[in-house]
Amino acid sequence: MHEMSLMQGVLGILEENAKGAGFSKVKTVWLEIGALSGVDPHAMEFCFDVVMKNTLAENARLEILETPGTAWCMKCGKNVGISARYDPCPECGRFQLEVTGGAEMRVKELEVE
Repeated sequence: MHEMSLMQGVLGILEENAKGAGFSKVKTVWLEIGALSGVDPHAMEFCFDVVMKNTLAENARLEILETPGTAWCMKCGKNVGISARYDPCPECGRFQLEVTGGAEMRVKELEVE
């Protein structure tokens, strides 16, 4: 389960930001996860409490913001929504798509003390 190591990376981001901004407790973490990122939001929720135990984010709340997959079709020139990287264009049926959104995973916002 690579989500555990991803959540450890999130903890590293929280700790780094705490040093720079001078906060000692995280109350809420907003995590943006794209539909095309290959990350399972439910697995991230499961890993959150385990990884955050005995840290500055223990008992924090995790809010996951799921973003849709989007792409630009090289054949028909339209911006389209997709649910998987290898979906065909829903407009023309071709497979010449360039992903433009939904591949990211990032810490979007924090509520801290």
